[in-house]
Amino acid sequence: DMEFNSLDAQREACEAYVASQKREGWLLVPDHYDDGGFSGGTLERPALKRLLVDIEAGCIDCVVVYKIDRLSRALVDFTKLVEVFDRHSVTFVSITQSFNTTTSMGRLTLNILLSFAQFEREVIGERIRDKFAASRKKGMWMGGTPPLGYDVKDRKLVVNEEEAALVRHIFERFIKVGSATLLVKELNADGHRTKSWTTQSGRVREGRPFNKGAIYKILNNRVYIGEAVHKGKGYPGEHQAIIPMLLWDKVHAVLAENTRSRANRTRAHRCKRMLENGEHNSIADLAEMEKFNKSYLSRILRLTLLAPDIVQAILDGRQPKGLALADLMEPFPVEWERQKERWGSLGKRPDKRCRTSLVAPGVLNALPDISSVGRSL
Repeated sequence: DMEFNSLDAQREACEAYVASQKREGWLLVPDHYDDGGFSGGTLERPALKRLLVDIEAGCIDCVVVYKIDRLSRALVDFTKLVEVFDRHSVTFVSITQSFNTTTSMGRLTLNILLSFAQFEREVIGERIRDKFAASRKKGMWMGGTPPLGYDVKDRKLVVNEEEAALVRHIFERFIKVGSATLLVKELNADGHRTKSWTTQSGRVREGRPFNKGAIYKILNNRVYIGEAVHKGKGYPGEHQAIIPMLLWDKVHAVLAENTRSRANRTRAHRCKRMLENGEHNSIADLAEMEKFNKSYLSRILRLTLLAPDIVQAILDGRQPKGLALADLMEPFPVEWERQKERWGSLGKRPDKRCRTSLVAPGVLNALPDISSVGRSL
């Protein structure tokens, strides 16, 4: 930002050195290869790439730098650059460090100097990481993309009430629909978008339509319960929580359920709505249109008749004592509370080693077609 900075001073020093070698036939090229704002620990720098292109084109015979770490601070990367220089007969000069790369002693000196440069870079990196970890443990916001529901003011997260209401809506709706796919469709249909924000440089990052990845990222972001997370561990944050712990626990109870089970139940309820709305006349028609196997569709539709906690209890082997396989073959109440009244309370979750399930693998195939059950109900 300054009119005259350290890069300008370094270039002036290099230009003066080149001018002093004029009697040797040295001429200064007009192009500048300064990479201000880029780390010397990487080769992914635009000016450095231009330099290598010009070297390969034969436009440069000697590379002059203020110090060797201005070219690279990584020993491996610097070795690659020296190989390129040698391949095109390009010499390398550091005006503040006298050595000759054409001799073995000069190369040894170069490698020693570069090893110290790399050591310095790694020490600085360790200090930055330690400071970052200490700040996170204190609950401080350390930058990056602000999460939906918060704005950054004075380097702190401040609740954006309008976005916070959307975040709470996402958590609450996920509990009801149990599917990120359906929730994404709802949010995008209502015109909702992900976080829009402005960087410190003034660049505007517009929000985008939601996708499943964005939904799961929100549902698993512990920032919303007032925590600052570092390497998977949460610490009390300086910011205000948006989501109460009770709502967080409910959502993660749904997430903990097997993904395939949630997908089957969601698909079952969607198919049930199609039948109830008259979009299809029978299970056979629905199976044909949706490209499902009829027996598979009959099995998943049964999931719409049992209370979710009873289904999970059966799978865990802790079904109500009054519930037997024969009961599932007979008409039963569709109201979940009446099912619990009829079959009794759920047992405690047993040890995994001693679970015995009411419905063994393959037994669901023996249940009657759901269309006949539905008519009986």
